[in-house]
Amino acid sequence: MAQTDRENALFNLGFRVFFSGAAVFACLSIGAWLWLLSQPNLLSFRQISLFDWHAHEMIYGYSLAVIAGFLLTAVRNWTNLPTPVGKPLAALFSLWCLGRILWFGGDRFLWATAVLDMAFILALTLAIAMPIIRVRQWRQMAILSKLILLGLGNALFYLEAFDVIEAGKVLALHGGLYLVIGLILTVGRRVIPFFIERGVDGPVSLFNAKWLDLSSMVFFLLFFVAELFLDPRWPSTVTASILFVITTVRLIGWIHPGIWSRPLLWSLLLALAFIDLGFLLVALQGWLELSPYLALHAFAVGGIGTITLSMMSRVSIGHTGRNLKTPPTLLTPLFVLIAASALIRAVLPAAFPEYYSIWLKLSGGLWMLAFLGFCYVFLPILRAPRPDGKPG
Repeated sequence: MAQTDRENALFNLGFRVFFSGAAVFACLSIGAWLWLLSQPNLLSFRQISLFDWHAHEMIYGYSLAVIAGFLLTAVRNWTNLPTPVGKPLAALFSLWCLGRILWFGGDRFLWATAVLDMAFILALTLAIAMPIIRVRQWRQMAILSKLILLGLGNALFYLEAFDVIEAGKVLALHGGLYLVIGLILTVGRRVIPFFIERGVDGPVSLFNAKWLDLSSMVFFLLFFVAELFLDPRWPSTVTASILFVITTVRLIGWIHPGIWSRPLLWSLLLALAFIDLGFLLVALQGWLELSPYLALHAFAVGGIGTITLSMMSRVSIGHTGRNLKTPPTLLTPLFVLIAASALIRAVLPAAFPEYYSIWLKLSGGLWMLAFLGFCYVFLPILRAPRPDGKPG
Protein backbone atom coordinates (compact mmCIF):
# COMPACT_ATOMS: atom_id res chain seq x y z
CA MET A 1 0.00 0.00 0.00
CA ALA A 2 1.32 3.43 -0.88
CA GLN A 3 1.58 5.91 1.94
CA THR A 4 -1.39 8.27 1.64
CA ASP A 5 0.23 11.18 3.49
CA ARG A 6 3.82 11.39 4.68
CA GLU A 7 3.18 14.34 6.99
CA ASN A 8 -0.15 13.39 8.59
CA ALA A 9 -0.67 9.63 8.70
CA LEU A 10 -4.06 9.77 10.43
CA PHE A 11 -5.93 8.34 7.43
CA ASN A 12 -3.26 5.86 6.36
CA LEU A 13 -4.99 2.93 8.10
CA GLY A 14 -8.30 2.48 9.88
CA PHE A 15 -6.88 2.00 13.37
CA ARG A 16 -5.20 5.42 13.36
CA VAL A 17 -8.23 7.63 12.96
CA PHE A 18 -10.82 5.43 14.66
CA PHE A 19 -8.68 4.79 17.75
CA SER A 20 -8.00 8.53 17.96
CA GLY A 21 -11.68 9.33 17.63
CA ALA A 22 -12.73 6.62 20.08
CA ALA A 23 -10.27 7.79 22.76
CA VAL A 24 -11.31 11.45 22.47
CA PHE A 25 -14.98 10.44 22.47
CA ALA A 26 -14.45 8.21 25.54
CA CYS A 27 -13.36 11.31 27.46
CA LEU A 28 -15.93 13.75 26.09
CA SER A 29 -18.96 11.45 26.25
CA ILE A 30 -18.43 10.45 29.89
CA GLY A 31 -17.70 14.08 30.78
CA ALA A 32 -20.95 15.10 29.07
CA TRP A 33 -22.80 12.24 30.79
CA LEU A 34 -21.67 13.32 34.27
CA TRP A 35 -22.52 16.95 33.51
CA LEU A 36 -25.93 16.16 32.03
CA LEU A 37 -26.86 14.14 35.11
CA SER A 38 -26.93 17.45 37.00
CA GLN A 39 -28.54 19.30 34.06
CA PRO A 40 -30.98 16.70 32.66
CA ASN A 41 -33.15 19.21 30.79
CA LEU A 42 -30.29 20.23 28.50
CA LEU A 43 -30.65 17.04 26.44
CA SER A 44 -34.14 15.61 26.22
CA PHE A 45 -36.02 13.43 23.74
CA ARG A 46 -39.63 12.29 23.53
CA GLN A 47 -38.84 8.56 23.46
CA ILE A 48 -35.24 8.40 24.73
CA SER A 49 -34.00 8.92 28.28
CA LEU A 50 -30.62 10.33 29.21
CA PHE A 51 -29.64 6.83 30.34
CA ASP A 52 -30.62 5.43 26.93
CA TRP A 53 -28.40 8.00 25.21
CA HIS A 54 -25.45 7.19 27.47
CA ALA A 55 -25.76 3.44 26.93
CA HIS A 56 -26.28 3.85 23.18
CA GLU A 57 -23.24 6.04 22.74
CA MET A 58 -20.92 3.78 24.71
CA ILE A 59 -21.98 0.76 22.62
CA TYR A 60 -22.74 2.16 19.16
CA GLY A 61 -20.46 5.17 19.48
CA TYR A 62 -17.31 4.33 21.44
CA SER A 63 -17.22 0.52 21.18
CA LEU A 64 -18.14 0.45 17.50
CA ALA A 65 -15.40 2.98 16.69
CA VAL A 66 -12.81 0.71 18.32
CA ILE A 67 -14.24 -2.30 16.48
CA ALA A 68 -14.07 -0.34 13.21
CA GLY A 69 -10.43 0.60 13.72
CA PHE A 70 -9.49 -2.95 14.67
CA LEU A 71 -11.36 -4.71 11.86
CA LEU A 72 -10.37 -2.28 9.10
CA THR A 73 -6.77 -3.06 10.00
CA ALA A 74 -7.11 -6.77 10.82
CA VAL A 75 -9.16 -7.71 7.73
CA ARG A 76 -6.49 -6.12 5.53
CA ASN A 77 -3.92 -8.39 7.18
CA TRP A 78 -6.14 -11.50 7.13
CA THR A 79 -7.12 -11.20 3.45
CA ASN A 80 -4.21 -9.26 1.90
CA LEU A 81 -6.84 -7.05 0.28
CA PRO A 82 -7.27 -3.29 0.83
CA THR A 83 -9.73 -1.67 3.19
CA PRO A 84 -10.57 2.07 3.02
CA VAL A 85 -7.69 4.53 3.42
CA GLY A 86 -7.25 8.20 2.59
CA LYS A 87 -10.43 10.01 1.46
CA PRO A 88 -12.76 6.96 1.66
CA LEU A 89 -11.57 6.36 5.23
CA ALA A 90 -12.06 10.06 6.04
CA ALA A 91 -15.62 9.87 4.66
CA LEU A 92 -16.35 6.77 6.78
CA PHE A 93 -14.97 8.48 9.88
CA SER A 94 -17.01 11.61 9.14
CA LEU A 95 -20.22 9.57 9.19
CA TRP A 96 -19.28 8.28 12.63
CA CYS A 97 -18.38 11.77 13.92
CA LEU A 98 -21.56 13.42 12.64
CA GLY A 99 -23.63 10.64 14.17
CA ARG A 100 -22.15 11.50 17.56
CA ILE A 101 -22.37 15.30 17.27
CA LEU A 102 -25.98 15.53 16.06
CA TRP A 103 -27.26 13.75 19.15
CA PHE A 104 -26.79 17.05 20.99
CA GLY A 105 -29.41 18.65 18.75
CA GLY A 106 -32.10 16.56 20.45
CA ASP A 107 -35.28 15.68 18.59
CA ARG A 108 -34.65 18.34 15.92
CA PHE A 109 -31.85 16.29 14.35
CA LEU A 110 -32.84 12.78 15.39
CA TRP A 111 -33.74 11.69 11.85
CA ALA A 112 -30.42 12.98 10.53
CA THR A 113 -28.61 11.29 13.42
CA ALA A 114 -30.29 7.97 12.65
CA VAL A 115 -29.55 8.18 8.92
CA LEU A 116 -25.88 9.01 9.43
CA ASP A 117 -25.44 6.42 12.17
CA MET A 118 -27.01 3.64 10.12
CA ALA A 119 -25.07 4.74 7.01
CA PHE A 120 -21.85 4.40 8.99
CA ILE A 121 -22.60 0.85 10.14
CA LEU A 122 -23.71 -0.18 6.65
CA ALA A 123 -20.59 1.29 5.03
CA LEU A 124 -18.33 -0.29 7.66
CA THR A 125 -19.99 -3.69 7.23
CA LEU A 126 -19.52 -3.55 3.45
CA ALA A 127 -15.87 -2.48 3.84
CA ILE A 128 -15.26 -5.47 6.11
CA ALA A 129 -17.40 -7.98 4.22
CA MET A 130 -16.11 -7.46 0.68
CA PRO A 131 -12.48 -8.57 1.28
CA ILE A 132 -13.65 -11.51 3.41
CA ILE A 133 -16.08 -12.71 0.73
CA ARG A 134 -13.61 -12.18 -2.11
CA VAL A 135 -11.05 -14.52 -0.53
CA ARG A 136 -13.77 -16.80 0.90
CA GLN A 137 -12.52 -16.65 4.47
CA TRP A 138 -15.73 -18.11 5.85
CA ARG A 139 -14.19 -18.56 9.31
CA GLN A 140 -14.47 -14.78 9.69
CA MET A 141 -18.26 -14.97 9.39
CA ALA A 142 -18.53 -15.31 13.17
CA ILE A 143 -17.07 -11.82 13.42
CA LEU A 144 -18.93 -10.38 10.44
CA SER A 145 -22.27 -11.73 11.68
CA LYS A 146 -21.86 -9.89 14.99
CA LEU A 147 -21.19 -6.66 13.11
CA ILE A 148 -24.36 -7.19 11.06
CA LEU A 149 -26.34 -7.86 14.25
CA LEU A 150 -24.98 -4.66 15.78
CA GLY A 151 -26.37 -2.82 12.77
CA LEU A 152 -29.77 -4.45 13.31
CA GLY A 153 -29.62 -3.59 17.01
CA ASN A 154 -28.94 0.05 16.24
CA ALA A 155 -31.88 0.07 13.81
CA LEU A 156 -34.16 -1.28 16.57
CA PHE A 157 -33.03 1.52 18.89
CA TYR A 158 -34.00 4.21 16.39
CA LEU A 159 -37.26 2.48 15.48
CA GLU A 160 -38.40 2.76 19.09
CA ALA A 161 -37.08 6.32 19.27
CA PHE A 162 -39.44 7.14 16.37
CA ASP A 163 -42.28 5.23 18.12
CA VAL A 164 -42.46 2.61 15.37
CA ILE A 165 -41.95 -0.43 17.63
CA GLU A 166 -41.86 -1.23 21.34
CA ALA A 167 -39.03 -2.77 23.36
CA GLY A 168 -36.49 -1.94 20.65
CA LYS A 169 -34.24 -0.06 23.08
CA VAL A 170 -33.91 -3.02 25.44
CA LEU A 171 -32.96 -5.36 22.61
CA ALA A 172 -30.62 -2.77 21.13
CA LEU A 173 -28.79 -1.82 24.32
CA HIS A 174 -28.60 -5.18 26.09
CA GLY A 175 -28.18 -7.06 22.85
CA GLY A 176 -25.53 -4.62 21.63
CA LEU A 177 -23.56 -4.95 24.86
CA TYR A 178 -23.60 -8.75 24.71
CA LEU A 179 -22.70 -8.75 21.01
CA VAL A 180 -19.59 -6.72 21.84
CA ILE A 181 -18.78 -9.14 24.67
CA GLY A 182 -19.29 -12.04 22.27
CA LEU A 183 -16.96 -10.40 19.76
CA ILE A 184 -14.34 -9.95 22.49
CA LEU A 185 -14.59 -13.62 23.45
CA THR A 186 -14.38 -14.72 19.80
CA VAL A 187 -11.38 -12.57 18.91
CA GLY A 188 -9.81 -13.05 22.35
CA ARG A 189 -9.73 -16.83 21.92
CA ARG A 190 -7.66 -16.31 18.78
CA VAL A 191 -5.28 -13.57 19.83
CA ILE A 192 -4.78 -13.58 23.62
CA PRO A 193 -2.94 -16.93 23.89
CA PHE A 194 -1.01 -16.07 20.72
CA PHE A 195 0.09 -12.72 22.16
CA ILE A 196 1.12 -14.34 25.45
CA GLU A 197 3.07 -17.16 23.80
CA ARG A 198 4.87 -14.66 21.59
CA GLY A 199 5.29 -11.98 24.26
CA VAL A 200 6.90 -13.81 27.19
CA ASP A 201 10.49 -14.97 27.35
CA GLY A 202 11.16 -18.60 26.49
CA PRO A 203 8.95 -21.25 24.88
CA VAL A 204 5.45 -21.59 26.30
CA SER A 205 2.31 -23.45 25.27
CA LEU A 206 -0.88 -22.33 26.97
CA PHE A 207 -3.85 -24.56 27.78
CA ASN A 208 -6.54 -24.61 25.10
CA ALA A 209 -9.17 -27.23 24.41
CA LYS A 210 -11.73 -27.71 21.67
CA TRP A 211 -14.43 -28.59 24.19
CA LEU A 212 -13.79 -25.29 25.95
CA ASP A 213 -14.17 -23.34 22.71
CA LEU A 214 -17.38 -25.14 21.73
CA SER A 215 -18.97 -24.96 25.19
CA SER A 216 -18.15 -21.27 25.47
CA MET A 217 -19.79 -20.57 22.10
CA VAL A 218 -22.89 -22.68 22.80
CA PHE A 219 -23.53 -21.41 26.32
CA PHE A 220 -22.91 -17.79 25.37
CA LEU A 221 -25.55 -18.12 22.65
CA LEU A 222 -27.97 -19.61 25.20
CA PHE A 223 -27.10 -16.83 27.66
CA PHE A 224 -27.70 -14.21 24.95
CA VAL A 225 -31.16 -15.63 24.19
CA ALA A 226 -32.05 -15.99 27.88
CA GLU A 227 -31.07 -12.42 28.74
CA LEU A 228 -32.92 -10.87 25.80
CA PHE A 229 -35.99 -13.02 25.27
CA LEU A 230 -36.87 -15.12 28.35
CA ASP A 231 -38.82 -13.83 31.34
CA PRO A 232 -37.83 -16.25 34.11
CA ARG A 233 -34.41 -15.62 35.64
CA TRP A 234 -33.30 -19.22 35.98
CA PRO A 235 -32.06 -19.71 32.35
CA SER A 236 -29.83 -16.63 32.73
CA THR A 237 -28.66 -17.83 36.15
CA VAL A 238 -27.78 -21.30 34.85
CA THR A 239 -26.04 -20.18 31.65
CA ALA A 240 -24.16 -17.36 33.40
CA SER A 241 -22.97 -19.81 36.09
CA ILE A 242 -21.66 -22.21 33.45
CA LEU A 243 -19.97 -19.35 31.55
CA PHE A 244 -18.35 -18.21 34.80
CA VAL A 245 -16.82 -21.70 35.21
CA ILE A 246 -15.74 -21.87 31.55
CA THR A 247 -14.16 -18.41 31.58
CA THR A 248 -12.42 -19.12 34.90
CA VAL A 249 -10.90 -22.32 33.48
CA ARG A 250 -9.78 -20.37 30.42
CA LEU A 251 -8.24 -17.61 32.55
CA ILE A 252 -6.30 -20.08 34.68
CA GLY A 253 -5.03 -21.86 31.57
CA TRP A 254 -3.72 -18.60 30.10
CA ILE A 255 -1.91 -17.27 33.17
CA HIS A 256 1.87 -17.40 32.86
CA PRO A 257 4.45 -15.85 35.26
CA GLY A 258 6.01 -13.92 32.38
CA ILE A 259 2.93 -11.74 31.82
CA TRP A 260 3.24 -9.70 35.02
CA SER A 261 6.10 -7.60 33.66
CA ARG A 262 4.20 -7.03 30.39
CA PRO A 263 1.24 -4.63 30.81
CA LEU A 264 0.08 -5.31 27.26
CA LEU A 265 -0.40 -8.96 28.27
CA TRP A 266 -1.78 -8.89 31.82
CA SER A 267 -4.27 -6.18 30.84
CA LEU A 268 -5.88 -8.62 28.37
CA LEU A 269 -6.39 -11.19 31.11
CA LEU A 270 -7.63 -8.44 33.42
CA ALA A 271 -10.34 -7.62 30.87
CA LEU A 272 -11.31 -11.29 30.67
CA ALA A 273 -11.47 -11.40 34.48
CA PHE A 274 -13.96 -8.51 34.46
CA ILE A 275 -16.10 -10.34 31.90
CA ASP A 276 -15.92 -13.36 34.22
CA LEU A 277 -17.04 -11.10 37.08
CA GLY A 278 -19.97 -10.00 34.93
CA PHE A 279 -21.09 -13.62 34.46
CA LEU A 280 -20.75 -14.20 38.22
CA LEU A 281 -22.85 -11.13 39.05
CA VAL A 282 -25.56 -12.22 36.61
CA ALA A 283 -25.58 -15.67 38.22
CA LEU A 284 -25.83 -14.18 41.71
CA GLN A 285 -28.87 -12.12 40.73
CA GLY A 286 -30.86 -15.33 40.99
CA TRP A 287 -29.90 -15.64 44.67
CA LEU A 288 -29.15 -12.14 45.95
CA GLU A 289 -30.85 -8.78 45.60
CA LEU A 290 -28.27 -7.29 43.25
CA SER A 291 -28.90 -4.52 40.77
CA PRO A 292 -28.57 -5.79 37.18
CA TYR A 293 -26.56 -2.65 36.42
CA LEU A 294 -23.63 -4.02 38.44
CA ALA A 295 -23.16 -6.90 36.00
CA LEU A 296 -23.75 -4.66 32.99
CA HIS A 297 -21.00 -2.29 34.13
CA ALA A 298 -18.63 -5.16 34.95
CA PHE A 299 -19.03 -6.17 31.30
CA ALA A 300 -18.96 -2.61 29.95
CA VAL A 301 -16.45 -0.64 32.03
CA GLY A 302 -14.32 -3.61 33.07
CA GLY A 303 -14.50 -5.96 30.12
CA ILE A 304 -14.99 -3.63 27.16
CA GLY A 305 -13.17 -0.63 28.64
CA THR A 306 -10.08 -2.58 29.68
CA ILE A 307 -9.68 -4.70 26.57
CA THR A 308 -10.29 -1.81 24.16
CA LEU A 309 -7.75 0.35 25.99
CA SER A 310 -5.27 -2.54 25.92
CA MET A 311 -5.85 -3.50 22.28
CA MET A 312 -5.77 0.11 21.08
CA SER A 313 -2.44 0.51 22.85
CA ARG A 314 -1.04 -2.70 21.42
CA VAL A 315 -2.12 -2.01 17.84
CA SER A 316 -0.97 1.62 18.05
CA ILE A 317 2.50 0.44 19.07
CA GLY A 318 2.89 -2.61 16.85
CA HIS A 319 1.32 -1.28 13.66
CA THR A 320 3.35 1.93 13.77
CA GLY A 321 6.63 0.01 13.79
CA ARG A 322 7.46 0.30 17.49
CA ASN A 323 8.66 -2.38 19.92
CA LEU A 324 5.84 -4.11 21.80
CA LYS A 325 8.25 -5.31 24.49
CA THR A 326 9.21 -1.75 25.45
CA PRO A 327 5.85 0.06 25.57
CA PRO A 328 5.40 3.54 27.09
CA THR A 329 5.82 3.46 30.87
CA LEU A 330 2.51 5.24 31.35
CA LEU A 331 0.55 2.17 30.23
CA THR A 332 0.55 0.47 33.63
CA PRO A 333 -1.05 3.47 35.42
CA LEU A 334 -3.63 3.75 32.63
CA PHE A 335 -4.67 0.10 33.01
CA VAL A 336 -4.81 0.51 36.79
CA LEU A 337 -7.07 3.55 36.36
CA ILE A 338 -9.52 1.72 34.10
CA ALA A 339 -9.55 -1.29 36.45
CA ALA A 340 -10.26 0.97 39.44
CA SER A 341 -13.05 2.66 37.49
CA ALA A 342 -14.64 -0.74 36.79
CA LEU A 343 -14.35 -2.01 40.36
CA ILE A 344 -15.84 1.17 41.78
CA ARG A 345 -18.76 1.08 39.33
CA ALA A 346 -19.50 -2.66 39.48
CA VAL A 347 -18.74 -3.60 43.10
CA LEU A 348 -18.90 -0.67 45.53
CA PRO A 349 -22.57 0.25 44.87
CA ALA A 350 -23.53 -3.21 46.14
CA ALA A 351 -21.50 -2.81 49.33
CA PHE A 352 -22.27 0.86 50.00
CA PRO A 353 -25.39 1.83 48.03
CA GLU A 354 -25.87 5.02 50.03
CA TYR A 355 -22.81 6.50 48.28
CA TYR A 356 -23.98 5.58 44.77
CA SER A 357 -23.64 9.12 43.41
CA ILE A 358 -20.05 9.32 44.66
CA TRP A 359 -19.15 5.96 43.10
CA LEU A 360 -20.69 7.02 39.79
CA LYS A 361 -18.72 10.27 39.62
CA LEU A 362 -15.49 8.70 40.86
CA SER A 363 -15.72 5.86 38.34
CA GLY A 364 -16.43 8.29 35.52
CA GLY A 365 -13.53 10.51 36.54
CA LEU A 366 -11.08 7.60 36.59
CA TRP A 367 -12.36 6.44 33.17
CA MET A 368 -11.72 9.91 31.76
CA LEU A 369 -8.23 10.03 33.26
CA ALA A 370 -7.36 6.67 31.68
CA PHE A 371 -8.40 7.79 28.21
CA LEU A 372 -6.88 11.24 28.60
CA GLY A 373 -3.63 9.41 29.32
CA PHE A 374 -4.11 7.32 26.17
CA CYS A 375 -4.65 10.50 24.16
CA TYR A 376 -1.50 12.04 25.62
CA VAL A 377 0.63 9.01 24.78
CA PHE A 378 -0.83 7.83 21.48
CA LEU A 379 -2.44 10.70 19.57
CA PRO A 380 1.00 11.98 18.44
CA ILE A 381 1.96 8.41 17.47
CA LEU A 382 -1.26 7.80 15.55
CA ARG A 383 -0.88 11.02 13.61
CA ALA A 384 2.81 10.55 12.73
CA PRO A 385 4.17 8.33 9.93
CA ARG A 386 5.97 5.14 10.92
CA PRO A 387 9.54 5.83 12.08
CA ASP A 388 10.85 2.98 9.91
CA GLY A 389 9.46 4.62 6.76
CA LYS A 390 7.22 1.67 5.89
CA PRO A 391 3.66 2.27 4.70
CA GLY A 392 0.80 2.09 7.15
